Amino acid sequence: MKAADVHKLSNEELQVERQRLRKQLFELRCQAVTEKLENPRQISKIRRDVARLLTEENGRKQKEMSSP
Repeated sequence: MKAADVHKLSNEELQVERQRLRKQLFELRCQAVTEKLENPRQISKIRRDVARLLTEENGRKQKEMSSP
């Protein structure tokens, strides 16, 4: 997911996407312990996507609080 894609999402979509990615990350971590992962780089990719979403959410909250 690119940063431009994240900017286009609404607040609700950001939360839904973040929850979906965190669930997927949990499943990948469990898979890494119990099974062999097909693509180990997926974990880092999803972590970055979650960070992008959190950054956008926090930026919107800051913008909301700073504007009267």
